[in-house]
Amino acid sequence: MIAGIIGSGAMGVGIAQVIATAGNKVLLLDVNRDTLEAAGRNIRASLDKLVAKKLLSQQKADDVFANVTFTQDYSSFSDCTFVLEAIVEDLQSKQQLFREINLFAPDTCIFASNTSSLSIASIASACKNPERFIGIHFFNPATVMQLVEVIPAVQTRPGLVEEMFDIIKGWGKIPVAAKDTPGFIVNRVARPFYGEAIRIMEEGIADCETIDWAMTTIGGFKMGPFALMDFIGHDVNYRVTESVFNSFFYDPRYKPSFTQKRLFEAGFYGRKSGRGFYDYTDGATQPKPSKDEQLGNRVVERIVAMLINEAADAIAMNITSEPDLETAMTKGVNYPKGLLAWADEWGIEKVISVIDGLYEEYHEDRYRVSALLRRMNRENRTFLS
Repeated sequence: MIAGIIGSGAMGVGIAQVIATAGNKVLLLDVNRDTLEAAGRNIRASLDKLVAKKLLSQQKADDVFANVTFTQDYSSFSDCTFVLEAIVEDLQSKQQLFREINLFAPDTCIFASNTSSLSIASIASACKNPERFIGIHFFNPATVMQLVEVIPAVQTRPGLVEEMFDIIKGWGKIPVAAKDTPGFIVNRVARPFYGEAIRIMEEGIADCETIDWAMTTIGGFKMGPFALMDFIGHDVNYRVTESVFNSFFYDPRYKPSFTQKRLFEAGFYGRKSGRGFYDYTDGATQPKPSKDEQLGNRVVERIVAMLINEAADAIAMNITSEPDLETAMTKGVNYPKGLLAWADEWGIEKVISVIDGLYEEYHEDRYRVSALLRRMNRENRTFLS
């Protein structure tokens, strides 16, 4: 395989390193020379760290780096068998990019987008041969995260999903298949982890640090929602929420919050800017959580119930399979267990009770129980056992 990767930001660099490590030749393209030079330094530094940790030999690291060619010239893609873009999350920019690549890449080349929430069909429509287009969504950092979502467009030819599964496994990653719907699997199902946490905080039920404490200590999540949003960056996380909300025709389940929008507008992106929900400046002291177990259990119950409901709805709408959904949430965002397994463990009746209780309190369509959960409860069924 000769792979062309367009965009030398953190995601493009990570994907290039993954593919090069698997023994493939990679052309990493960026129109900005300074960014491209920085990409080379970043890949070298990443490989050096692996050598220092004895996870890679020096010879292997040198071979991986030699597999990557840095270019600003689209014509260098003339021999590529696979081209993936990892540029700014903007539909028009991505469409224009593929119009240009069409002029240089061979007619047999597979085109792919690393978009996290945009329509694969819309991007594919800009291609001369849209049947060769597919969504291939890595998670950040691509060198570490195992999951890759594979999303065919309506134009994608039969068999391409299976071909990409084999290729992705060869890269050492775990592929899952999703329909071309907003947010695919992970960015759709995970929305309540952020949105419901913010809602609880906005209502004054619990503050950021207490919610994060509850979700990690009681819920078993590796990071709490506020710490995770600050880590991802509100310039990324807010935009994904807004994109999913808009793409779902303003379904209130995905409604963004003014609290996060104001952080985004102020440039308080989180760790990368020094301030988000938390203050990351030198010498800043972090507030302590209220370690009230009763409150913490209520927080976990509310957020996890909403996550399970979203997962059930994704299954109800045939967005993905039950095994792929469980894999996506445990490998893509490191949840402590699959959400469908969590539903079985709790009992579906409990999940319904929690969400119905929220609906009785708020009378908002945000808190509507998935029809699949109600049906399964009536039939005394479980997801996995």
